[in-house]
Amino acid sequence: MLIIWINGTFGSGKSTTAYELQRRIEVSHVYDPERFGYVLMRNVPREIAEGDFQDYPLWREANYKLLRHVAEQYDGILIVPMTLTTEAYFEEIVGRLRADGIEIKHFTLSASKETIEKRLKKRLDGKNSWAHKQIEGRLESLSKNTFREHIYTDDMTIDEVVERIARLSNVILLPDRRTKIKKTIDRLSTGLREIGLFK
Repeated sequence: MLIIWINGTFGSGKSTTAYELQRRIEVSHVYDPERFGYVLMRNVPREIAEGDFQDYPLWREANYKLLRHVAEQYDGILIVPMTLTTEAYFEEIVGRLRADGIEIKHFTLSASKETIEKRLKKRLDGKNSWAHKQIEGRLESLSKNTFREHIYTDDMTIDEVVERIARLSNVILLPDRRTKIKKTIDRLSTGLREIGLFK
């Protein structure tokens, strides 16, 4: 069983990369830890809510347990696009899964602040958005050795990022026979999902 964990700050291309990998790995599934975070945030009264769902021990424990369960039952590759910048939280999930004997290939998609700002703007996250305000702190945290391997994506296409991750994970990709139009539509649908239109 293999888990490919794609880390990176908001706007780094995690979800687009994850779904492109899924399309090109014969037996694979995208597991999104954020979904449980949305459930938490919508069901906890505002007066006692945390500012970030990752700060709930329940979120970290639930994702660890569910990932372990799926990894033990699923005969394929799990792809996890999730920003984790707190080293203690990383160890609570990724570290524990590795200690359980589950193979995890972890990659952080890195880019300059300017590149990230441009990508966030494309997905309609302006300078006052939560994601935009997190850029500098998240980039600094993700530069630590804990979050290696770093892939610097400023001058890379999504296809190149996908191929790099596959090569470093020893995963064989299916040929991509989509037309340019189909590929554009697929990536647009992923982008729309990320800004909440299809959630």
